[in-house]
Amino acid sequence: MTPDRRSFLLAGGATVAGLLTPETAAADPTADAKKFIAEHESQVRPLEVEASLAWWRANISGRDDDFKKKEDAQNKIDAALSDKTTFTKLEALKKAKDGGSLEDPKLARQVDLLYLAYLEKQVDPALLKKITSKANAVEQQFNIFRAKVDGKEMPDSEVRNVLKNSTDSTIRQKVWEASKGVGGAVEADLKELVSLRNEAAKKLGFPNFHAMTLTLNEQRGDELIKLFDDLDALTREPFTKAKEDIDTRLSKKIGVAVAELMPWHYHDPFFQESPAVYDANLDTPFDKADLLKLCQDFYKGIGLPIDDVIARSDLKEKKGKSPHAFCTDIDREGDVRVLANIVNNEYWMGTMLHELGHAVYSSKNIPKALPYVLRAEAHILTTEGVAMQFERFSKSRPWLEKMGVAMTAPNAFEEAAIKTQRNQLLIFSRWCQVMLRFEKGMYEDPAQDLGKLWWDLVEKYQQVKRPKGRSAPDYASKIHICSAPVYYHNYMMGQLFASQVHHTIAKELYKGTEPRAVTYISDKRVGEFMKAKVFAPGRTLDWKGLTRHATGEDLNPQSFAKDFQG
Repeated sequence: MTPDRRSFLLAGGATVAGLLTPETAAADPTADAKKFIAEHESQVRPLEVEASLAWWRANISGRDDDFKKKEDAQNKIDAALSDKTTFTKLEALKKAKDGGSLEDPKLARQVDLLYLAYLEKQVDPALLKKITSKANAVEQQFNIFRAKVDGKEMPDSEVRNVLKNSTDSTIRQKVWEASKGVGGAVEADLKELVSLRNEAAKKLGFPNFHAMTLTLNEQRGDELIKLFDDLDALTREPFTKAKEDIDTRLSKKIGVAVAELMPWHYHDPFFQESPAVYDANLDTPFDKADLLKLCQDFYKGIGLPIDDVIARSDLKEKKGKSPHAFCTDIDREGDVRVLANIVNNEYWMGTMLHELGHAVYSSKNIPKALPYVLRAEAHILTTEGVAMQFERFSKSRPWLEKMGVAMTAPNAFEEAAIKTQRNQLLIFSRWCQVMLRFEKGMYEDPAQDLGKLWWDLVEKYQQVKRPKGRSAPDYASKIHICSAPVYYHNYMMGQLFASQVHHTIAKELYKGTEPRAVTYISDKRVGEFMKAKVFAPGRTLDWKGLTRHATGEDLNPQSFAKDFQG
């Protein structure tokens, strides 16, 4: 779930006190707005394509020269968006828009979005370059890092395999600790990056970078915390019960008393996924399956073919390449690509359905008739939601059987998959609590003991014990904290969106069918629904408006609750 290189400024409508003045009033707002947008697109669009390609190449190769080109490309965009004269013109347009002088809603929306994109860059260019350089260095460290155990390098897939299958606690601990080594490698750079980000935010009138990023993404901190407090109350008891069952099963499988279970016993480095603790092995059906063909057949069957995306993608592990997965829209003209490191197991089946979910919600299916500025996903949470909506089928027995995947013990698989999916939703919800609250705390008070803050939150929300006497920057080993800051809460909101859209499809297209039994397979109505209700608006709607457009309701946890309670 590493994010793609989409802008994190998918917001509009927020203002910052003192930036708009009477002197910046526009004479002919409509004409001026059209002219400004045309000039912006002429100048910035080629730079964004250049930066997307440079970012792609750097993540494929891991080479110093490619990361330098990536950094240079981002600096060009920053220079264009930081121009003070240009921003003054945009301020005038924003004032006119807020005063009701722009009657065309698409024109007004573009002004809002551009205002926020330019606003973020209204700091000293030298500071912007420092931020880009430091972020680039941290990202490169993650790309080239490989856990090293007893002198041997281990790719990410091997780390996951050991944590999933080994019954030797000593080996598990070694591998877990080795996987956290990247935190130590980037800790100093991350702390400097946090300081630089906060410095930039304060220069723009925000208390810190976390508060600024939420505002620029059309989100309010108080509303966000309330939503997550509500989710905490909703999930705390069922999560505790689910974890008791998981701990009992892990204890028996690994031969460790429940009271002695530690972070390295939970099958992934952060306990953000459900451990494979049930009798059926969810990986077995995928041992000999063609994961790419399954994805191609599925998406084609619902009227959202992705063959061209696969042809442009880079999907196998290699040295220097990013060990994660992401989808990127290079040009908003249909050049959409996926980077992955496919292994034949359930994790990568879900991951490929996820990333290709991003791909179908891109300029492949967002109407070309929309202006360039609006030709993108409504918000990061909505594209994550679509990806998660499709990802869930990797644990669906009905989906697998209808797709022709052979299962030697289908009943056992289904029982395990249902429990694993339920646990996954609960576990991920608690993990997102940690991420949201840690980043908020880190940017509000970066001088505090961040290691203590991290483990305090892990113990509270995930109920995982901190290793005794451990003093290491484990928080810094999570790539999103370094390279996709103040992003992770959108994954959880995406889960809510995924459940809500899926339940709406079940209700409207499969009347009377239990949502869990709805698989979409070979039903082009699903593709048409997604195009009309989710993809077509692009960024003409904010995330709240799109949720109402797609589901008829505001974003809420009711459908999500049914998914983990059912």
